[in-house]
Amino acid sequence: MTDASTSLSAVVLVGTLKPSPAPSSAELLGHQVLAALEPHGARGDVVRLVDHDVKPGVETDMGDGDAWPAIREQILAADILVLATPIWLGQPSSVTKRALERLDAELSETDDEGRLLTYGKVALVAVVGNEDGAHHVSAELFQALDDVGFTIPAAAVTYWVGPAMGSTDFQDLDETPESTAAATKTAAANAAHLARLLRESPYPAS
Repeated sequence: MTDASTSLSAVVLVGTLKPSPAPSSAELLGHQVLAALEPHGARGDVVRLVDHDVKPGVETDMGDGDAWPAIREQILAADILVLATPIWLGQPSSVTKRALERLDAELSETDDEGRLLTYGKVALVAVVGNEDGAHHVSAELFQALDDVGFTIPAAAVTYWVGPAMGSTDFQDLDETPESTAAATKTAAANAAHLARLLRESPYPAS
């Protein structure tokens, strides 16, 4: 059992294009990642980005009505960030890309020792789609997350992709494929392990 001193927090940003309450495969996989983190002492929340008025831009706060500052607070309070996105045209969703653009602002935010506020935070990726592209999408997201200060653990992606041009969604499956479930379990275990290591031994001052 994990005690409070070693507990971790996580936040899942879901990049589905569908507003709530429409079912979302990306959100389903995001919830599965959270469930896989729980045995490792990590709990968290899921944020469906399209339900919030995240303004376009590369600042921490884009002014009146911008929902990003509150979401950013959740990110900065968490030890683990999960980006869960569908694949569209071989790319991460536009909603997911907007979140990355907003995270660009973190390059200008540092602590008293010159480190980015995102240093010490771990990032995972979850991808779903009915076309090729999971590796391409995860590569794009990994590079962007690394650029803005997140640390990527080993085996940091879980995904499911159906046959190209297929009509079955992840959420329509009778059960999660064993390979996806195993990848989710491994990603969660590695993320929690790395997050604790970084908490105990932070990156050096810049």
